[in-house]
Amino acid sequence: MAKIGILGAGTWGMALTRMLAKEGHDTTVWSALAQEVETYSTTRRQPNLPGMVIPDSVQFTGNVQEACSGKDILLFAVPSVFVRSTAKAAAPFIPQGQIIVDVAKGIEPDTLLTMTQVIEDELGKGAARLVALSGPTHAEEVAQDLPTTIVAASKDEDAALKVQQIFMNDVMRVYTNSDVPGVELCGAMKNIMALASGAALGLGYGDNTKAALITRGMHEITTLGIAMGCDVRTFYGLAGIGDLIVTATSVHSRNNRCGHLIGQGMKPEDAVREVGMVVEGINAIPAAMQLKKKYGISMPLVDAVDAVVNQGADPKEIVRSLMTRAPKSELDYRGS
Repeated sequence: MAKIGILGAGTWGMALTRMLAKEGHDTTVWSALAQEVETYSTTRRQPNLPGMVIPDSVQFTGNVQEACSGKDILLFAVPSVFVRSTAKAAAPFIPQGQIIVDVAKGIEPDTLLTMTQVIEDELGKGAARLVALSGPTHAEEVAQDLPTTIVAASKDEDAALKVQQIFMNDVMRVYTNSDVPGVELCGAMKNIMALASGAALGLGYGDNTKAALITRGMHEITTLGIAMGCDVRTFYGLAGIGDLIVTATSVHSRNNRCGHLIGQGMKPEDAVREVGMVVEGINAIPAAMQLKKKYGISMPLVDAVDAVVNQGADPKEIVRSLMTRAPKSELDYRGS
């Protein structure tokens, strides 16, 4: 049995908490919101996972020291925009060599650091053994014990194997991967492509359009990854095409739903409000625009989503401009 501290009480963090507690692990969940701590402690429910019951063994706390102290694993499950502040708050209570698992998906604007790099930046280089846990994993399905696969990515093989051992069971299959930048890049960028896929649905387009967006979106992500020195195999694995497919097609996807609302004519800020939860694709756009410029990569789908979300462009006009670009070879990996 492992002692696990979970920082963050959103849907993904709570779905994993339930799974780990059911497997007999000692789990303590920290939330910065006192109301969440009180509500979950008494109701044993997460409102966005209405069918899920939180096991009585799960402890809740508003004290970050209590969540961090004496744990075999710390799980960072806060939205990407709160990873740095959470790492800063937790840093005094994290011992040297602590295994930290991050499930947030994003890239910090300006610094262009991935989430595990943000944590390392706050704790100090080499202070923790960092693992990125990523893949096609909707919390709504994990909360129902539906078969799911995921990737534990780390440069520390022993840490990845430890996470694999603890998180793997008869409904969760865990693979390891040493290409941490590739896994984290996929996790951030696929949310932008899911916005595009949702917008296409909102515009009334069909399966042909969706398939094109997923395929060319993966092409853009892979092209950027190659330029950044990532392992191309990652992009055709669970954290790459697997996560993109589920995020760009599922009714559970916040990014897909937000894009759908935008495609139907809703303003982006109103669409985010309607979704009612963090839409990571919106948060990922600034870093994506900076990365494509840094590496000199053509990423027209990223440009298109940025134009619609941040510049007020008409989605239908953007689609027309995408379709009428100059002809090129599909095998050209200099950009899309």
